[in-house]
Amino acid sequence: MSLEYAAGGTLSNFIHFIHRHNGKLPDSVIKDFTRMTLQGLVSVHHRGYVHCDLKPDNLLLFPCYDKDMWDCSYELKIADFWLSLMAGEEESDCWKIDSPFVGTPVYMSPESVDDGTVEKALDLWSLGCIVLEMYTGRHPWFGVNLNDLQGLLADGNAPEIPETVPLDATQFLEKCFAIKPKDRGSASELLLHPFLIREMNMADVAGRATRPMGMRIRKPPLKSEDSSSETSRSLVYSKLVTAVT
Repeated sequence: MSLEYAAGGTLSNFIHFIHRHNGKLPDSVIKDFTRMTLQGLVSVHHRGYVHCDLKPDNLLLFPCYDKDMWDCSYELKIADFWLSLMAGEEESDCWKIDSPFVGTPVYMSPESVDDGTVEKALDLWSLGCIVLEMYTGRHPWFGVNLNDLQGLLADGNAPEIPETVPLDATQFLEKCFAIKPKDRGSASELLLHPFLIREMNMADVAGRATRPMGMRIRKPPLKSEDSSSETSRSLVYSKLVTAVT
C-alpha cells in the first residue's frame, strides 16, 4: 500500500509546537484550517459517512513551497477513517469497545456517551473542540478525568470557552457545541458562518463548499534547508513561531 506523506505532520504537532514556544496561532490561520476541515467534512458527509474520530491527530498538514522556496502554502487533509460509520447507523459495535464513547473521549459529543444513532452532527461537535484547542493550545476538557467527562456530557455540558476567544469564534463554537445535534446545522452551513466569511465573498465560499479536501492556503514566509523530515518540520514550525509572535 502506498500512502501520501504529510511532511508537515499533524495539526496536533503544529498547535502544540507553537504554544510551547509562547506563540499563538493567528485568527487567519485558525480560520483557514477550520475552513479546510469543513470542506473535507462536506465531502465525507456528502458520501453518507460520519468520521466519528475527528481530532488534531487525524488532521494532516502538507506544506507546498513556491519556486523561490520562501512562500509556503499548506494543505490540510482528514485522515484515519477506521472508526467511520454510515450516517444513521444504529447500535454499532464501535459504540461499545472499551468505552461509552465513539472515538477519542475529549473530542466527542454528548450523544456519544450512549448507544444510539450516528449522525453527521457528531463531527461538528468534534470540530468545535479542535477550533477551541487551536485558540488555547490545550484539549477542550483539560484537567477533567474520563469518568467525570462522561457525566458532564451526559448532563449536556459543553467545554468552557475562555473570554480570550474572539466574539465571532465564540459564536461559531457555541453553534458547534449545541446540545441538540440538529441545532449544529451542517458542514456546508458552517462554512457560511460569519466566523469564516467575514473577509470573504459569500458567493465564493458557497461555490467552494463542494471542492475536494485539501484546499491550499497562504502562509507566512517559511523555508526549509534540511531534507530530513523532523529537522525540516522544526525549521518550518520555528519560522512560523517567529512570524506570529
